[in-house]
Amino acid sequence: MKFSKFLILKIFFILINSPLLFNIPRASAAEEIKITYSIFSRTIKVNSLKTFAKEGKSTRKLKRILKATGSADKEIRKVLNKDFEVPITVASKLVYSEIGNVFLTRLSSIIHPPRATDERTGMLALRASVIQGINIGNGKINLINFFEGYPTKTVILDVNALSKVMNKVESISELLTFFTNSPLEKIKTN
Repeated sequence: MKFSKFLILKIFFILINSPLLFNIPRASAAEEIKITYSIFSRTIKVNSLKTFAKEGKSTRKLKRILKATGSADKEIRKVLNKDFEVPITVASKLVYSEIGNVFLTRLSSIIHPPRATDERTGMLALRASVIQGINIGNGKINLINFFEGYPTKTVILDVNALSKVMNKVESISELLTFFTNSPLEKIKTN
């Protein structure tokens, strides 16, 4: 009897310490956003972006990047802090729906993990980020929570792909209108 308790305790100890012993990487929140544009790239720390969003304070590097957007700091802070209240059950149904899969697949060409070789990997990371971001925000999500919930250390933001999508703003606004009308109500009631 003593031997089996000792064996169970030993197995439990090994399982708890297996990430250390076998060097298994642990999924963590995003620490930086790498903005790529053609052959150029810049990196923003998520913590410095969070500080800017909350307090308006920014590092020199962040100031240069924000200045390149051509928008006022106040407007950028407003966008970063804009909360969307979405029950986690509704968000889960939405990101696992067929239209959610299509939307996330397309979005994965803009926002994706480094070294992602397929759209599916990016889609799964986005799905996890939405769910985790809502969890972090206690039922609300904003861009900061979204990046904090991203399952890789670095998030790639591809400006070329974003430009292509922005050229199709009408279709995106139609998609958002579609989501905010009756289908969202059906998901809430199911």
